Amino acid sequence: MSDSPREQDHRPRPRAGAAARMSNFRITPNALSHKLKLHQLQIFERVLARRSLSRAASELHLTQPTVTKAIHDLEAFFGSTLFERSNRGVTPTELALVLGRRVHAMMAEVRYMADDIDAVLGGASGHVVVGTLIAASAKLLPEAIARLMTDHPGIQVTVREGPSAQLLPALATGDVDIVVGRLPGADMASISGVAVDHHKLYHEDLCLVVGARHPMAGATDVALADLMDHIWILPAPTSPLRASIERTFFDAGLRLPARHVESLSLLTNIGVLMHSDALALIPYDAAAQFLSMGILARLPTNVFGAFGDVGYSIRADRPLTPACQRLVDYLKQITAQRLTTTDAPLAGA
Repeated sequence: MSDSPREQDHRPRPRAGAAARMSNFRITPNALSHKLKLHQLQIFERVLARRSLSRAASELHLTQPTVTKAIHDLEAFFGSTLFERSNRGVTPTELALVLGRRVHAMMAEVRYMADDIDAVLGGASGHVVVGTLIAASAKLLPEAIARLMTDHPGIQVTVREGPSAQLLPALATGDVDIVVGRLPGADMASISGVAVDHHKLYHEDLCLVVGARHPMAGATDVALADLMDHIWILPAPTSPLRASIERTFFDAGLRLPARHVESLSLLTNIGVLMHSDALALIPYDAAAQFLSMGILARLPTNVFGAFGDVGYSIRADRPLTPACQRLVDYLKQITAQRLTTTDAPLAGA
């Protein structure tokens, strides 16, 4: 939905260079604290994120005139345009992008503050935003969330799935509170200048799987060279695991399979396996329940080695919110319980 010409406000607005020409005008912390309102900044953040006044209004359950007025008030205060309007939406100016980085961090702090106050006044409540990678999305994290929500119904959980290249920067900016999945290398101790702590829960195996009706399901021996003509499901090129997989093929004197799909979506991968003769490399933990249900079959090869360490990443410069700490406690509890069983091939944490 775009901002229609009818809905746009065509009143004169400050020009982008106006502030620079106001030689006696200077933004001070005192001026900001007296003139800016938190509600205005919340509206500004949504407009910046959605590049649309109407979409921001819809998400915030406000009227578009209310959103437009908030943006105009901010522009009047700064003496400069924040957004260039058009029929297709709005385009942020340089000032808006600079302001946006600071407002983004402020909104994250407001959320943390609300959680801390709720924990003191109301007990087990709050909101935790979790980033998840494929290694944790099928079993570990769902189990932890189920226990958390059952024992603490006042806590709200938001899950965001994606590659580590997206989720770790989101952790640094405060968009997510914790990232659960395959841990990055030691060189990722700092993300965008923000110190990040990585906590190992267990070591994970990598398994080669096919759909249960695949011609090779049930095979007792397979050679990598015999699998080259099949469709492969591989991680995205930006994934650290992809480099390891490529090295395995090259070390065997083989090229990367010509027919391959690049996907980090577990459900999509399972669907492709069920409806084709494709093969996929999946962390054992993600494949286990589909193997036990007879949906997938594991091929007998360990040529690709281990998947890596699975755990959680958090910012080192701030304490966990009470809601996030409870989630971490459940992650540790589930890991400890499973490490004492014999049905999951997990190495010691």
